[in-house]
Parts: sequence; C-alpha cells; structure tokens
Amino acid sequence: MAKIKVAGQGGVREVTLARSEKRNALDAEMLAALTEAFSGTPDPAERVTVVRAEGPVFCSGLDLRERGGGTIGSSAIETMLHAIELYPLPVVAVVQGDAIAGGNELALHCDFVVASETARFGMSLAKIGLAPSWFLAKKLLEVAGPVGAREMLLLGDPIPARRMAEMGLIHRAVAPAGLESAARAAIDRLAGNAPLSLRAMKALMVRAMTYRDAISHTDIDALVAAASASADAREGIAAMLERRPPRFEGR
Repeated sequence: MAKIKVAGQGGVREVTLARSEKRNALDAEMLAALTEAFSGTPDPAERVTVVRAEGPVFCSGLDLRERGGGTIGSSAIETMLHAIELYPLPVVAVVQGDAIAGGNELALHCDFVVASETARFGMSLAKIGLAPSWFLAKKLLEVAGPVGAREMLLLGDPIPARRMAEMGLIHRAVAPAGLESAARAAIDRLAGNAPLSLRAMKALMVRAMTYRDAISHTDIDALVAAASASADAREGIAAMLERRPPRFEGR
C-alpha cells in the first residue's frame, strides 16, 4: 500500500502522507515519493497543491530506525524540502496533528499552513543529540526569525498551533471542526488567482530568500556532522525508541 498518495481534482492536487500506523514518520521510500511529487513541470490545469496526512499525527519526522541505521540522512530530506520550496505553484499544508522535526520542516516549507489548534510544531533534535543542517536551520530563521528559531531549536519543546499563528509562523490555527473549511477557503482563494502571477510571485520570494545559501558555513556543517556522529546522538535515538530519558555525556 502506498505511503504517499497523490490525487488531483480540478485545479487542486493533493499529496497525502499515508503511514499513520508509524505516525507518518518519513522513511527513504516516502522521501523519494515526496521528492518526485514536487519535481518536474506541473500539469497545466493545476493551480495549487495541498499536503495533508492520514491519522492523528501530521508527521513525527524522520523514521528514527532508518536514521539510526544510516539508511537516510539529512541530504535526503533536504532534497525533498528543496523540491517543495522551489515548486512553481503555491503549496498549502493542512496540519491536523503534531508536526515534529522533519514534519515541522515539511509544513514550514509549504507556502501556507492551516492547522488545527490541537496540533503542535517543534524541533526536538536537541533532545536526542542531533542538530539541523544549514539548510534546515536557514528555513527556521526565515520563517520564525532569531527569537522564534532559538525557542524552537534550543529548547526543543513543541509549540501549540495557536501560538505559532500568533507568532506569524503559520497562516491560521482553527478549531479541529473548522480545519477543512478554513483550509478550503485558503485553497479556493489561491486557485482563483491568476496562475502566471502566482508563479512569478513565488519565484520572486524564493529567489529573494536564497541569499543565505551563499554564506560560508563549512565550519557549521562540521559541527552538525560531529553532533550527528556522536555517542550522544546514538544514545538519544536509542532512548527515544526505547521511550526512556537519554543519558547524555557530551561526547
């Protein structure tokens, strides 16, 4: 059974995470399917793409069993997120439940996020001994600014959707019963706008935000790699999988 479902109706295409039994954790197969879904030229009839998920959780991030086993790494998720960011048409995330780590990045790389008030967004990497790559941290700085990025990254605690909306990190947070109607309102407005204008405006914004790519960050990459390869990272992943507090030793 497909873990990523793609379906279109009229000018709206839907890309759905369908691994609810694993909290929609992203494995190598899902990352490849999502990258493919946002690669290439959109259908001429398409106006907007919607990203949603089955089950109570939007996405819990990378599959830690594959991450710990070395099957997937930061490059695979970066490739997928980059494809979404560069997609020439608007992308709307409908977030019905928690979006954590890679799930948080997935939502925030979309152009609009409409979320249930029961959803939470967070980057829990510090709690398991990992650190985000330059590409992933850059997006948080773009969306959340320095203060919001510090809270999300250094504390690692999930942030309720309503506060995310108040901070300007997402488009709207609504009561669970109103999620679909709120999402539909945003989708219909986007689909009704001039497609050439939308393409031009999205290209403009993406180009304006890519300046951070030119900043030298090889030393930062080395720090991130060292954290990812550390004994603390192995302990953090093991503790998460075993549902126990980690024992970090700073090595």
